[in-house]
Formats: sequence, structure tokens, C-alpha cells
Amino acid sequence: MKKVKVFIISSVLLVVLSGCGFQSGYQPDNVNPYPEQLEQVQRAVDQFEEQSGGLLPIKNRDQDVDQFIKYPIDFMKIVPAYMGEVPSNSFEAGGIYQYIMWDVEENPTVKLVDLRATDILRDLNFRRSVNGFAPIAETLGEGVYSLDYEKMGYKSEITVPSPYSNTQLPLVAIGTGEIFIDYSIELYTKLQELDEQIEPGTDIRYLLIDDSPIVPAYSLPYTVNDENEPVYMLPE
Repeated sequence: MKKVKVFIISSVLLVVLSGCGFQSGYQPDNVNPYPEQLEQVQRAVDQFEEQSGGLLPIKNRDQDVDQFIKYPIDFMKIVPAYMGEVPSNSFEAGGIYQYIMWDVEENPTVKLVDLRATDILRDLNFRRSVNGFAPIAETLGEGVYSLDYEKMGYKSEITVPSPYSNTQLPLVAIGTGEIFIDYSIELYTKLQELDEQIEPGTDIRYLLIDDSPIVPAYSLPYTVNDENEPVYMLPE
């Protein structure tokens, strides 16, 4: 447990001390999660659902896909019939966000996936596939590891921009070699702001989803330890 706490603290220091990391080439006018655009898409989705007898305007994905990117919105089904054009910050318009549907069974809600990390993850997975494995630097939790970037051909640690703050987030790997964005820093901050105690075993990523239009895509599940601090859970 101490390793997890030390890792979170050291990650925060990394964010403060490191001015490098991923540099986005996107322009300011298409990187903001504008509320009015979300509301416009939500209205279009609601109208489509009502007139189609309960169907949602989404693309088909395999069932084992990351739950946060499982239901991307198919704008061809709602533009121009239900809205004039695709949002300027959407992937389809050259922006950094994939518009997705969340909570499709109970309360279909339009959310966003920040795509700035996808190229980095793609490159890391390519290097992993070439080597046949993801070299590890140290164990961070049960079955969760930090990466040895030098062995992967990088000169320094790779981080990705957080969609929730100005921090840079580290990456972690599990025993299968899969690589994930580590949201421990953001979850630690959320937990410090809470007055309630969360029951261990609860996936606490909802803390990020409830307070933001952006979902924590490409992430491991997290729960809390007895001190109400975030710890990793391996995917089922």
C-alpha cells in the first residue's frame, strides 16, 4: 500500500517538474468540451431515440471493448436530420473528442473521450508487439507495473495529458502486456474532496464521470483501501 501512496506522490512531483510530455497539435477552438455542443448532441440523440422507438444513434463495437469507448455516436444518423453539423471539437470535424453514449440502459447520456493519448498508446502497443512484451520497471500494485521506457526505446518516461486538469498522467501495464492510462492522481484529488467513506471494492471511476463530461477511457478499474486512497483493480 505504501508503494501506491509513494507512486501517487512521485507522480504529482513528476507533473510539477516536467514541462515535457505530450504536446497537442490541435487548435484552441476545437479542444474545449463546450457545454452547448454537448447539449445540442444530447437533444439530437433524444429526438432520434424517441422517433426510432428506443434505438440509439451509435456505431457497433465488439462486446469486449473498453466500456468507455463502447458506444461511439454515429453522426451520420443524426446529421442533418436532428442537428445541422457535427460539433467542431469532435473527431469527425478534426477535434480531439470522440462523442460517446454512456449509461445506455438506464439513462443514455452524451459523454466525451479525450483522444489525445491514442497515438501514444498506439505507439507503445506497437513497440510492445515488436518486442513481444512490455518491459517493467517496478511493481505498483498486485499485477500492475510501471514501464521501463529505456528498454522500449524511449529517452524518458512517457506521459499523457489529463482531460481533467493540467497534469500529465503516467501509464501502467498489467501482466498481459496491456497498457493503460493511470488516473490515480485525479482520483486521489477527488477522494480528498469527499466527506464520505467509500466501501472497498467499489469502482471509484464514477467520481470522474459524475463531475465531468469526459470519461476516463483506457483506464484500469480503481477502488479504495482502508485509508480511502485509490488502489488498482485488475479488469475482470
